[in-house]
Amino acid sequence: MDINLSPIIAGAMNWGVWSRSFTTAEMAEMIQSCIEYGITTFDHADIYGGYTTEADFGKAFTQSGVKRENVQIISKCGIQHTIGNRDNKVKHYDYSKEYIINSAENSLKYLETDYLDILLLHRPSPLMNPDEIAGAVEKLKKEGKIKQFGVSNFTNSQTELIKSRTDVYCNQIEFSATCYEPMLDGSLDYMTLNNIKPLAWSPIGSVFKEDNEQTQRLKKLLMELVVKYEVTADVILLAWILRHPAGIIPVTGSTSPERLKNQMKATEVELELEDWFAIWTESMGNKVP
Repeated sequence: MDINLSPIIAGAMNWGVWSRSFTTAEMAEMIQSCIEYGITTFDHADIYGGYTTEADFGKAFTQSGVKRENVQIISKCGIQHTIGNRDNKVKHYDYSKEYIINSAENSLKYLETDYLDILLLHRPSPLMNPDEIAGAVEKLKKEGKIKQFGVSNFTNSQTELIKSRTDVYCNQIEFSATCYEPMLDGSLDYMTLNNIKPLAWSPIGSVFKEDNEQTQRLKKLLMELVVKYEVTADVILLAWILRHPAGIIPVTGSTSPERLKNQMKATEVELELEDWFAIWTESMGNKVP
């Protein structure tokens, strides 16, 4: 079953107490704005907000009046954190069949929905048992609680391990102009060969977060490209990702409706070939091999 994800996904990590602390009304307005701009997919994880943001979103989504069939909701599970309402002494991962099922059912309760479009394993664990994982996934699918299953931050071999037991729909990885390793280590090739959708978290990268030689080179080039394409620098960086033939979908962490609206312009920008390579060149600090 394919899922019609939006070309840019709204990441909800910073919508709750970890950052903006939106009120229910403000979050409902954000959801409505996203829909208006063509962003219909929302990315969650059970740990966001110390295990509180899903519930905040669920209340807001119900209040927004948006029809469930008009959106796609992704969530992740597996991280047992020491924060929030969990009585954990050490951060760890739990991918037992029982835990995955309980996590998915809790997400459904908090998000106030009957199903997740995609459930992801948040990070790989050395102790994960592919048979346990597959058992949980198949049960959740059979009961209609999830439509698809995927992974997040998994290597090719880790994905292959899980895929040997159950279908893997997508892998959410870190990818940007400043974190381009998945283009070189075979990750994007593997996903393309195996029809696994790549989702990219932190798609703007460190361009505006860090001041170093790499980001300074990129900012200088971006100043030129902003004038050439008549869009903002973050739009250029998203367009750089969208230009890749693997069909990568950026997960943007913005909490500004205006910025989200602006970032959707990336779907209309076709970077010229040399401009695409210029961005990669400045990020590397040397010419392509």
